[in-house]
Amino acid sequence: MQYFEIVGGSRLKGSIDISGAKNAALPIMAASILVEGETVLRNVPDLADVRQMQVLLGKLGVKSERDESGAMHLRVEDEMNCHAEYEIVSKMRASVCVMGPLFAKRRRAQVSMPGGCAIGDRPINMHVRGLEALGADSDLVNGDVLLKAKKIKGADIFLGGPFGSSVTATANVVMGATLAEGRTVIESAACEPEIVDLANFLNACGARIVGQGTPQITIDGVESLKGTEHSVIPDRIEAGTFMIAAAITNGDLELAGARIEHMRAIVDRLRHIGVIVERSEKGVTVASSRRLEAVEITTQPYPGFPTDLQAQAMALLCLADGNSVITEKIFPDRFLHVAELNRMGAQLRKEGPTVIVQGVKRLIGAPVMASDLRASAALVLAGLIAKGTTRINRIYHIDRGYEKIEEKLSGAGANIKRLSE
Repeated sequence: MQYFEIVGGSRLKGSIDISGAKNAALPIMAASILVEGETVLRNVPDLADVRQMQVLLGKLGVKSERDESGAMHLRVEDEMNCHAEYEIVSKMRASVCVMGPLFAKRRRAQVSMPGGCAIGDRPINMHVRGLEALGADSDLVNGDVLLKAKKIKGADIFLGGPFGSSVTATANVVMGATLAEGRTVIESAACEPEIVDLANFLNACGARIVGQGTPQITIDGVESLKGTEHSVIPDRIEAGTFMIAAAITNGDLELAGARIEHMRAIVDRLRHIGVIVERSEKGVTVASSRRLEAVEITTQPYPGFPTDLQAQAMALLCLADGNSVITEKIFPDRFLHVAELNRMGAQLRKEGPTVIVQGVKRLIGAPVMASDLRASAALVLAGLIAKGTTRINRIYHIDRGYEKIEEKLSGAGANIKRLSE
């Protein structure tokens, strides 16, 4: 079992390259199911989740491989299998995004129910409801959702949910509607940059999609899609994590490739706290050289503060002056990192979907356990500034969403090592 050993106290300085966005790459890879001919994707990060998606696509008849430049080539070779089995879906919830393209292209999709995870239950009823509106007959078979249709027709579809729009449901319905007869209008669609990137890829393949990036997306169905080349957008969550890394270590970093226009909510909160964030020629620069101010943060759907940066922001606010308040509106149970940060000397008190953060003068290194992807990143950030040595176990979580994070941090001056027992 691998773990991170971090000796805190080093100030980060230099430049870090931001990788391609995992949450954009995975649905675009799934969209290759729709495409006739070869799809070539550039800037796809080398992550555990990406490799898992390659395994799933392989079982669904899509061959994928990387060339010497790192570009990923995908081509459908067999359309017989339409079953995303539990063995894979249980390991990576994003596997559910094959549902829309399988249904649209092969008229049949059988996808294992993903169930809950460490950040709370995330049902897929919106995915199913949206595809039913396009003409799917749905059934539950041995724990799998089975969708079938002889004909797919455009429809008006509402995708609002109790915690806002669903990004993956929006992706599934957009992909499902690309080959439908007539026009589909999605209301309360997710506005995330990853949805925009997916739509831009599909349009390059011949789809007719407008409105991406707004709550209303319109898709006019086409008969077929052709292969294309596409470069995946930079990962705004990775960039936000390294912005917080610069802030928590009183560092000075340039994040090459980061797009500040994708991160206005986190930039706003960091500037309020006292961090200097500026656009640069290569991306974004982040600097901090003084004590930080307390702040209130509420996670919201894009363009609000992302839930995927909530844990990292909490680690930073542990060292701010005064009391900060963090409210989680997307996944109210996403607080398993609270107990681990408290082990390091933080003063955190959970009250329902809210955590009160009482700033402390320092954190203390300790052995801690990662519970999910973003909680892992929060513990790494805390370890960077903690006095002494921090050991983070179960780092396979972080490998799902951060490409060689220890190498990037080490290159900027951090004392972090990946070790094996």
